[in-house]
Amino acid sequence: MSEFATGTADEKLLRIGELSRRVGVPVESLRAWERRYGLLTPSRTQGGFRLYGEDDVARVLAMRANLDRGLFAAEAARLALSEDVTEPSRSPAPVADASELAAALDRFDEAGAQQALDRLLATLTIDVVLRDVLLPYLHKLGERWESGETSIAQEHFASNVLRGRLTALARGWDRGSGPRVLLACVEGERHDIALVAFGLALRGHGWRVSYLGADTPVTSLVEAARELSPDAVVVSGTVAGAFDPSAVQLREVALHAPLHLAGAAANGRVARRAHGTLLAGDVVAAAEVLAAGRR
Repeated sequence: MSEFATGTADEKLLRIGELSRRVGVPVESLRAWERRYGLLTPSRTQGGFRLYGEDDVARVLAMRANLDRGLFAAEAARLALSEDVTEPSRSPAPVADASELAAALDRFDEAGAQQALDRLLATLTIDVVLRDVLLPYLHKLGERWESGETSIAQEHFASNVLRGRLTALARGWDRGSGPRVLLACVEGERHDIALVAFGLALRGHGWRVSYLGADTPVTSLVEAARELSPDAVVVSGTVAGAFDPSAVQLREVALHAPLHLAGAAANGRVARRAHGTLLAGDVVAAAEVLAAGRR
C-alpha cells in the first residue's frame, strides 16, 4: 500500500512512514512527539489511518531546528507549536559547497577545505552537514580507497582534516545539565570519526558527552562508567567481528549504565551477548533515537 494519500487538490497527505522519510525523524519519535506534546494534528481516513499534512511537516522541522539549538524536547515542542511555520525549514546542503569540499580534500588543499566547511556550517545545522555532506563523502572515500581510485595519502589527509574539524566543534560538549553519554570505540577499533559525529548529533539534543575515543579497553570503560554514572554508554565498532572478543566483558559496563552498541560491526546478536541494545541507523538517526528514549 502506498505511504501517502491525496487530500485536497493542493495538499498531499502522508502516512507516518512517508512523513518519517521526508523529515528525517524516526517513526517512534514522531509518535512520541504527537502523544506527549501534541506536535502533530493528523486527520483520519474512514479506515482509521492517520494522515499528516504540510503543517505537520513544518512543525516537525521546526522541532528539529529547536533541538539542534540545544533546547530540551518540551521547550523545543512549545516553540514549534507557537511558531507560524507553513514551509519546511530544512534545506539540502548547497551542492557547490559540498563539491568544493570534496575537490579541496582530493587535492590536499586544507585551506580550501576549511573554507568550504566554514560556508556549510554557517548556513546549515550540524545534523545536515553530517548526514548530507561529511558522512556520505567519507563513505564514498572508503569505497574509492578500496577500489584503488584514491591513494592512502589522500584517504589519510581527508580523514584527518575532517576529524580535526569535528573534534574542534566538540570542545565543551560535556558542559550543561542534560543527560550524560559516555562514548568509546571497542578495544582494537581505531576509526572514531563516526563516533565523534554521533556525539555532536547527540549534543544537539542537549546531551553532555564524555569521550574516551578509539581503542578503549573494557577495563577503562568500566572504570569511567562507574565514576561518571552516565545515562547511557555507546560503544562503536566498524570492522566485522570487532565486538566478539569483548562482548561478554562488556556486560560489566551494562551493570553501571544502559549499554548501546553501534557501528557496522554491531548487530543484535553481539548486543544481546553484551547485555546491551543495538543502536542502528546513521549517526543522526541513532542520536535521535537515543535522545527520544529519554524524553
